[in-house]
Amino acid sequence: MPETACAIQRQVAPAGDPSPQTCLQVARQAAILAVTAADEAMTAVCHSRAGAAARLEAVMHAAHKEAVAAEKWADRAEEYADDPTMPNSALLYCAREAVDHAVRAQSAVGVETTGTDLRAELERKLTANEYAERETERRREEAEREAEERAVTGMDQENRDQAARNRYLAEGHVAELGWTAGHVRVLEAAESGRLYWRDGQARQAARHGVWNGGRRISRERTEALFAARFLVVVPQEDGTRLLTPTPMGQAALELARLHPAGLHNSDRAAYESRFARVRRRHKRRDDQKSAARVLPPLDSSARKLYRKPLMLTEQQARAERDAVDGWEDEGGYCPGTDTPRPAAGPAARPAVRIILPLHRHTAVQGALW
Repeated sequence: MPETACAIQRQVAPAGDPSPQTCLQVARQAAILAVTAADEAMTAVCHSRAGAAARLEAVMHAAHKEAVAAEKWADRAEEYADDPTMPNSALLYCAREAVDHAVRAQSAVGVETTGTDLRAELERKLTANEYAERETERRREEAEREAEERAVTGMDQENRDQAARNRYLAEGHVAELGWTAGHVRVLEAAESGRLYWRDGQARQAARHGVWNGGRRISRERTEALFAARFLVVVPQEDGTRLLTPTPMGQAALELARLHPAGLHNSDRAAYESRFARVRRRHKRRDDQKSAARVLPPLDSSARKLYRKPLMLTEQQARAERDAVDGWEDEGGYCPGTDTPRPAAGPAARPAVRIILPLHRHTAVQGALW
């Protein structure tokens, strides 16, 4: 069972305990011994005389009961082996239970209790060399699996775990935004750096820096996203208002991409979803309608827990930038030292971070115009 053996290696067994493979083999062998004893009891019943039939039938039923239990524990051990979250102690427990039932089945039939030899195999302590060999094999298999995962996902274990947490967040929070696919398209246009506002209309420029013409973008959705602080205005020198996602807007966009099933099919369905959420907070019908027209912010827990996972290429590029920055901060080359200068390459333009003040008690931003 190569897949089973691969899965169970993810857990680290304490020194001295039998290996997961040993537990699986012992559990299955115990089930075979129990079934064999039950078969012998059934054969004895078939060839029995009338006077001994009742006693042999009782033995057969007892052996059959123990054989069924032994097979159950052997099957459960294989199920646990396929579950990487199960500790090795679960496999050991299943193997011991299977062996106990096998011994009782053999005892009931009156045959040699060879199951006790299996029990000794479970109780045998590993030597230091055996344990070291197992750990070496485990680390080798872990390294192979990690290399395969990195080749498929382009991420290390930490960032793969973060990506899984992000998917879980998306499933729980995207529907609460009350968005349609149109809201996502507006934020994607803003993410491209080409969404601008002029003369009361949102447009996506054909290329960055040309703030004239371009594809029309929904004015209503743009205003709603801006009012809810998913978008922020960055004025340009020519008076154009460039719209870019806020940190909350970028996080909400990423979550919506991870769980598009949480988006509503139409603006009407999205409105009704928001209305259902606010109707308990407002008594008057007009207040409920007004509140439902406003997009709710991304839940604070999602904002705190969301982190964009980094690809291995991004990590490498960041490490190279940090190496260059660290080399320059230390003063560059110093005579008499062996500090190597990073390889020359095209100078990377430093990213410009624009920090926008957030006013805690301001509910909505000003109008776009």
